[in-house]
Amino acid sequence: MSLFVDILSWACILGGGFFTIIGAVGTLRFPDFWSRLHAVSVSDSAGMLLFILGMCLQAGLTLVTLKLVLIGIFLFITGPTATHAVANAALVTGLRPPIANDIEPEVEGGA
Repeated sequence: MSLFVDILSWACILGGGFFTIIGAVGTLRFPDFWSRLHAVSVSDSAGMLLFILGMCLQAGLTLVTLKLVLIGIFLFITGPTATHAVANAALVTGLRPPIANDIEPEVEGGA
């Protein structure tokens, strides 16, 4: 049973590292502010949750696990809040999301 918990916890930790690295690469590769912000916010939340879960599995049922859960709740609330604040500040300063002008709406029924 201990081996199973170790494998599961390391899978979660490695998965969290994967999502975090993907978010960092997305920050460097995506073309505009809005897509970069989206990439970082989504992958950061997923990576953080997997990191916390993996560390909780490693710690077992101890006070450390309770502290990790409290840290996870704090990060789960503040991450999207910070992303919203940054997006709102960008909108207030005049940075608007790109509008896809090339896409025409599909008309049902032909013609």
